[in-house]
Amino acid sequence: MEHVISAVVHGSIAQEMGIEPGDVLLSVNGQAPEDVFDYRYLMNEEEVLVLVRKSDGEEWELEIEKEYEEDLGLEFANGLMDDYRSCRNKCIFCFIDQLPKGMRDTLYFKDDDSRLSFLQGNYLTLTNMSEKDLDRIIYYKLSPINISFQATNPELRCKMLNNRFAGDILEKTKRLKDAGILMNGQIVLCKGVNDKEELERSIRELSGYLPQLQSLSVVPVGLTRYRDGLYPLEPFTREDACQVLACIRRWQQKLYEEYGTHFVHAGDEWYILAGEPVPGEDTYDGYLQLENGVGMVRLLEEEVAEALAVHPGDDRRREKTIATGMLAAPYLRRHADQIRQKYPGVNIKVLPVRNDFFGERITVAGLITGGDLICQLRGKALGDQLLLTENMLRSGEPVFLDDVTVKEVENALQIKVSIVESSGNDLVNKAIE
Repeated sequence: MEHVISAVVHGSIAQEMGIEPGDVLLSVNGQAPEDVFDYRYLMNEEEVLVLVRKSDGEEWELEIEKEYEEDLGLEFANGLMDDYRSCRNKCIFCFIDQLPKGMRDTLYFKDDDSRLSFLQGNYLTLTNMSEKDLDRIIYYKLSPINISFQATNPELRCKMLNNRFAGDILEKTKRLKDAGILMNGQIVLCKGVNDKEELERSIRELSGYLPQLQSLSVVPVGLTRYRDGLYPLEPFTREDACQVLACIRRWQQKLYEEYGTHFVHAGDEWYILAGEPVPGEDTYDGYLQLENGVGMVRLLEEEVAEALAVHPGDDRRREKTIATGMLAAPYLRRHADQIRQKYPGVNIKVLPVRNDFFGERITVAGLITGGDLICQLRGKALGDQLLLTENMLRSGEPVFLDDVTVKEVENALQIKVSIVESSGNDLVNKAIE
């Protein structure tokens, strides 16, 4: 695969050497990089010999002196500098299999690429990894790697992933542990499948890979309304959630006494479903799985309190609305009340949005679509501004999952939309600005 240079950072070494967008990187120190990790490894020298092919076909050999690990300032058309590896499994809980037809093609791509785990935090099953892939992770010390375990019972894991080669997960985990590779784990819990005794077994066996396996999250399966023909899965009840939390708390207490870490963590949805308060900040061991929905509620509460503590408060007047998923609405109402206590003239209405697009069982804000926002908020008194979390949008773009743009939402609702970053400080600032 050719490594086409898409951009050159202004003022960088590459720009000084005359490298331009459209040029092709052929080799570094005589070696053609296979992917971005080869490239980064080869660049960890103070002297490098770079061979590029210009757009007219001429090849330039450039001798470059630089600081150790200093980058040349190149960006590539393909961020991995290689083809993305798709998932070989047919998991019974796969969210992509539950998407409706007609969405953009990229949403249907199932990735299971170890490089994306390191670069973007994606969770991997390790089922499509060869010995060479494991060797490269260990050689380049790619850490941490996020692993989607689901179950440690080999037969059950093969069944859940619909892959007869999925049962060797603990062998691969041991290899990574012995090499000192840090890992984070995930269990997507499915009712009647990998819960109860199987969950106990998984936690028990995975705790044996501490401290390299530094955390394990347990999150409930997401079920959309598009499950026709798929494995029959049922939603968890409040009683189920209470049992899951009781199991996790037992293991947290045991492992904290032995290792000084809680290790296993429940996704925020379990506490909300069970009607139990989220635990204190110390329980989350530094929020290692925040992007997996673990500790987001607690962190937001801490950040809002810290942000308000440094604000003097005044008599400004604001009328705004926060639209969010059913899951977060009660907590955001509490934060709106906290803001109002310090700024009595700031009135923030919190409106939960029902997920008609994916189905009412999907309650997280990150899966709210632009179409549902327009349909359910049209005609409502929204004040001067509508606040939406950045988690609703495609990464780096003002576009929702259903391809509706932020501008289209603004036009349909006749209101200015302000995107709130995932922090309590930004929530407070956007509320009072």
